[in-house]
Amino acid sequence: MAATVSADDVKKLMARKDEIEEEIKTWQEVLESQKGVGMSGPLVDTEDFPRSDIDVYQVRTARHNIICLQNDHKAIMREIEEGLHQLHAQAREKGQGEKMDVRPENTDKLEPFARVGSVATGGPASTAGLQVGDQVLQFGSVTPGNFTGLQNIAQVVQHSEGKTVPVKVLRGENTMNLGLRPQRWSGRGLLGCNIVPVT
Repeated sequence: MAATVSADDVKKLMARKDEIEEEIKTWQEVLESQKGVGMSGPLVDTEDFPRSDIDVYQVRTARHNIICLQNDHKAIMREIEEGLHQLHAQAREKGQGEKMDVRPENTDKLEPFARVGSVATGGPASTAGLQVGDQVLQFGSVTPGNFTGLQNIAQVVQHSEGKTVPVKVLRGENTMNLGLRPQRWSGRGLLGCNIVPVT
């Protein structure tokens, strides 16, 4: 029998996600302190000698740690998504059973927190089937219970490039489950649509 996922398990994953994001921020600040060298700035001078105005070893260490942490972040986001899906399935099986403290536990009662303002032809959003006026009930790990602003959605997009993100929308009176894959295309951004908060 497969192990079940509890709400506490998902909460722990979310807490670890926050920790990873803080660690990434710390190492990014290290790079910023080194003359703003960032992830791609040169580490050698014009004569191919190591730059003397920065700590090259520290920069390399910071870059390596950021890459590893970003990979960890992608992995834990995937675990969170899978955990939420399992919680949803368990909630459906239990019906009116024990209420879980991780949303969305009752997906049919979700309130939209954003809507699709525009969709570019040929973009990832258009390919996924999103339409202007769709009201967003869930965007990856973002739900009405944890949505605080569009930066939540932007964060999911940033860490899900090339991966399918489950999106639940309300279109008229119908709830639709779509798979949106953020990726580079001929237009701007990774989605090809404009999402705005519900006011």
